[in-house]
Amino acid sequence: MYEDYPYPLSTKGDCAIADTTYILVHGAWGGAWCWSEVGDVLTRRGVNWTALDLPSSTHGAHPNTFLADDAHDVIEIANSEGPVVLVGHSYGGAVITEAADQIPSLERLVYVAALVPTLGRSASETILEVDVTTLLDAAIERDGDFLRLNPLLATAALYQDCAEEVAARAVASLSTQTVASFRSPRTAFDVEVPSYYVRCALDQAIDPQLQEVMAARCSESAVLESGHSPMFSQPETLCDFLLSTS
Repeated sequence: MYEDYPYPLSTKGDCAIADTTYILVHGAWGGAWCWSEVGDVLTRRGVNWTALDLPSSTHGAHPNTFLADDAHDVIEIANSEGPVVLVGHSYGGAVITEAADQIPSLERLVYVAALVPTLGRSASETILEVDVTTLLDAAIERDGDFLRLNPLLATAALYQDCAEEVAARAVASLSTQTVASFRSPRTAFDVEVPSYYVRCALDQAIDPQLQEVMAARCSESAVLESGHSPMFSQPETLCDFLLSTS
């Protein structure tokens, strides 16, 4: 599984933008391992970055692990760094939106096929802003206070344009997700920093129509011809997008 791979979860660079740290926030059912390939590219380019495991996606998580708990961990890491850029993928978009107003050193927000809830709305409510069913909906299974993904359906939803071996490792690394994290509302106010949205045109998890709505809430947007997980399928290109916002 990806957890066994010898990638660092953070690194310091020495290039012109080395004073800025990119904090990479994964989506539901994921972990810091989701950013392994992107982190490798950023390291080679001399860019500071760090990734974390969100508590709502951690094996053995308490059922009452909310969006605010995920945001708290992001805030703690961000406030131990210098200037930061928050990068949120999928559900991670809700997390960085919730965290943003508690990070004085925040330079900008970058969303990758991500949810951008408005004040008072949850990730679950945000998904319903566009009435469309995706392959991810079919893959989600309820297990009490947790949600899990059917491994037979997860590849088509999340990794359809990834190499078969890469997709298999990713699916084997997926965890559970607390229902509470999806249902808890955003409480943070908007912040006066630039925001950039990367729309994934072939996405089978967060529908491109919904991504258009989310992108309209950001300062700028661009389109990447990829499925839901470009950090696996196109890490070099995704890094180009991330760094082009600097």
